[in-house]
Amino acid sequence: MGRLHVHFHLFLAPRLQTSMSHLEKKHIAVLGAGPAGLMAAWELVEAGYQVTILDRDDHVGGMCATQTFKGEHGDYRFDFGGHRFITKNPKLLSFVDELMGDDLLFAQRKSVIRYRGRIYQYPLALVDLIKNAPLPLLVGGAIDLGKQLFKPKPQDQSTVSFAQWIESRFGTTLYKNFFEGYTAKLWGIDPATLSGDWASQRISLMDLKDVARRLLPGRRSSVRTYARQYRYPKLGFGQLYTRLAEELEKKGVEIVLNSDVCGVKVNADNQIEAIEYQHEDTVKTLVCDQVISTLPLSLMCKLTGFDSELTFRSLRFLNIPMEVENVSDNTWQYLSDPEILGTRLQEPKRRSSFMSPEGRTSVMIEIPCDKGDDVWNMQGDQLQQRVLKDLETLGVDPKHATKEYFTSYTEHAYPLMDMTYQAKREKAITHLSQFDNLIMTGRQGTFRYIFTDTAMEMGMMAAESVIDGVDRRREIFDFRNEKTVIEVQSVA
Repeated sequence: MGRLHVHFHLFLAPRLQTSMSHLEKKHIAVLGAGPAGLMAAWELVEAGYQVTILDRDDHVGGMCATQTFKGEHGDYRFDFGGHRFITKNPKLLSFVDELMGDDLLFAQRKSVIRYRGRIYQYPLALVDLIKNAPLPLLVGGAIDLGKQLFKPKPQDQSTVSFAQWIESRFGTTLYKNFFEGYTAKLWGIDPATLSGDWASQRISLMDLKDVARRLLPGRRSSVRTYARQYRYPKLGFGQLYTRLAEELEKKGVEIVLNSDVCGVKVNADNQIEAIEYQHEDTVKTLVCDQVISTLPLSLMCKLTGFDSELTFRSLRFLNIPMEVENVSDNTWQYLSDPEILGTRLQEPKRRSSFMSPEGRTSVMIEIPCDKGDDVWNMQGDQLQQRVLKDLETLGVDPKHATKEYFTSYTEHAYPLMDMTYQAKREKAITHLSQFDNLIMTGRQGTFRYIFTDTAMEMGMMAAESVIDGVDRRREIFDFRNEKTVIEVQSVA
């Protein structure tokens, strides 16, 4: 049940319809039915193009899909991870509102960090730390705070590791307690070998120097916080994609599922003229004028004869129905203890009450792994027993779990951004740029650790590049790469 896709969704941009005679009804192949692929298809079909979407899964949505488990007491719905719709783009928000109507709910986020038997607010807050942290952590943090007043921060994030970036801002104590073990578990490598160039877009915590400034009389807090309210579809995040796919098919877009791309035909002019894909035990050929691909950047390179050496971190999910109404009031819990198998404990019901039968709930454990390793290959019963022990450690009574469980996988969950990835990524981009009618887009397609709305906008940009005849490929690869936390700017 591996995935080949991207991350998520749409934009209602008024556009003059391009004449059919000018287009000659060009046929565009979109590889991947995740957010970016579906978004690109929408823009293209609106402009009058013929569009065929290929996807290896039996459903649309990619990593943003929702799967339904039919349990003894009713249906339980599980996303591939913890998704929510947040954007600072009012047109994009308007499109999603119109698409989903009354099926789009408002939800409130509440997250905590679980570490060494203690519970901390997430993002970390000074008052909460003082209230809950053990004395050695508070003393260490205070010493680090004093040191931070005299230490300059590294400014060039492309040359520093994740460990260096965190320690330079939050000190060694907070890094060791809240970041080091969790990050190593999530990415599968030492944080000292993980690039720090994505950290400022994903981490909105207190800077210890700013803490010191705010302790002065008359100073007000300016710490950025994560968006607490967000949009979420009634029947799981994937409902957004299934609804979009239905609208696309009404407009004439062909969506071919269970289709694993296995080859690319290139002509003498270095133009991709056809895509080969495995469907129902047969290799089929899709002739096309243009290709928009959301397949993993490394896979697209391999299909065109180049080894990029780029890799992805995988995830396995264990989804367990529970015979209680609620486990906690948290949307998700970050599990920082290295000996606990998962990195996040989520309760889908916290996003929408329709995610589980009335009077019952469920939990989803997110477990980082690599495809083919022990966790990936572990038998479901064995994994369930291991996770139930972890739940007991976290104070969740395993007796509340039914004997039912549902496990799923996502192969290309996180682009593995070690200290060497930028150079490898640039070589991959250079290789693929030789094919003039190929546009890479989306999370996996551009090898970027981005949010849903960014992937949606990337898909739209890819389509506009085709429609307008303007090469925006470099712009797509670098889109929304600003060094600031993106999530806090949501208009939701």
